[in-house]
Amino acid sequence: MAKHVTNPGPRGASWMRVGWVLAPAAAVAVFVGAIASQAQDQAPPRDVFRELELFADVLVRVRSEYVSDVNDQEAIQSAIKGMLSSLDPHSSYLTPDDFRDMQIQTRGEYGGLGIEVQADEGLVRVVSPYDDTPASRAGIMPGDYLTAIDGKSIIGLSLDEAVERMRGPLGTSLTVTVARQGAEPRDVTLTREKIMTRSVVSRLEGDIGVIRLSAFNEKTAAELLKAIQGLRANGARMKGLVLDLRNNPGGLLEQAVEVSDAFLDGGEVVSTRGRRADQIDRRNAQRGEVLPNMPIVVLINGGSASAAEIVAGALQDRDRALVMGTASFGKGSVQTVIPLKGGRDGALRLTTARYYTPAGRSIQGVGIEPDVEVSAIRVDYSKLKALGLSESDLPGALKNETGLTRRGVHAPADEPPKDWPEGQDYQLKRAMDFLRDGAVAERLRAKAG
Repeated sequence: MAKHVTNPGPRGASWMRVGWVLAPAAAVAVFVGAIASQAQDQAPPRDVFRELELFADVLVRVRSEYVSDVNDQEAIQSAIKGMLSSLDPHSSYLTPDDFRDMQIQTRGEYGGLGIEVQADEGLVRVVSPYDDTPASRAGIMPGDYLTAIDGKSIIGLSLDEAVERMRGPLGTSLTVTVARQGAEPRDVTLTREKIMTRSVVSRLEGDIGVIRLSAFNEKTAAELLKAIQGLRANGARMKGLVLDLRNNPGGLLEQAVEVSDAFLDGGEVVSTRGRRADQIDRRNAQRGEVLPNMPIVVLINGGSASAAEIVAGALQDRDRALVMGTASFGKGSVQTVIPLKGGRDGALRLTTARYYTPAGRSIQGVGIEPDVEVSAIRVDYSKLKALGLSESDLPGALKNETGLTRRGVHAPADEPPKDWPEGQDYQLKRAMDFLRDGAVAERLRAKAG
């Protein structure tokens, strides 16, 4: 069964086993047979068959005349990967091993470094580290670039090749070179470990509940409800709730809907639209919410992507929460994981739809703009320049079909004072201030009109 995800999972560079290509005609026959089994409205033009014959001809020439032996499996898999990567940054092929890894990750348990990365013009860029993992404990941050592994450059490698070098037995170590804007590259030694992605952590800060969502896996919505029950059972009367989605790279669409559902009394959460006019899917919340009339602040930043943006956009459009922080990543597309031969041949992760907030906004390449913009750190804005840290900066990213563009680099009106203690969370402090002084409820009433 196909599964909808809003953000890519683990990647790898192993290869699917395929048969030998004997001749151009034989290869074309295989391709044509597969294409012919499609629905009539998906039939390709004649030129496609000519291009398939060209591909088979090139492969045979390479096999027979290249200076050294060629691995057929790797050559064909590279062609498949190249085709998919030309579509957008999030479409890819999953080998059988990768497919199993992805299923483990979405269940909330896998091995690795605990980091989500994407390709960026030959570089490997960090989207977000997961909480309490080797990457996060080492201080790796969204927007960092990984340039070498164990002293060997990974610049110019495909993302799969780079990720494959990061893999290894649990308990073993590797050293990654981390480059950050405005700082000298540094080496960081990480130990591979079993990643248990506890996606929800909660606590009380006086009379304010704080719930941190670090990912959207199969356990997230259930863990969220348990966290809310725990806050209630603590005995303190909460004045408000902070839902912290900062540096949350996303995950399962269904979980984003269920999380939003917890705070909404019915109505639309998100809609997805495919390539055809009739491919519209609207996801609605059920009647009843777990914290009625509770003022809520949703914290986001540039590392909040996909499923995190669905939740923030839904609660913002429905006037259920005040969104605070800085603009989100801007990933407004949905990937469908399509198993091939039941997963025996791996799976295809294909961008099949765009998603829209309840107000009909497409945030692809634009992101969710906070209602109240608050910076986490002080920055010398006279020297600030575009850092290329959003979806719209990725090579081949889908355009926003509504014509919207991301807001340019600017200085948020609210930032920490000069004497703000290092290590203290200014954005969280401001969120709690807004909740305690009644500003959240007042602003939400004004928005609702």
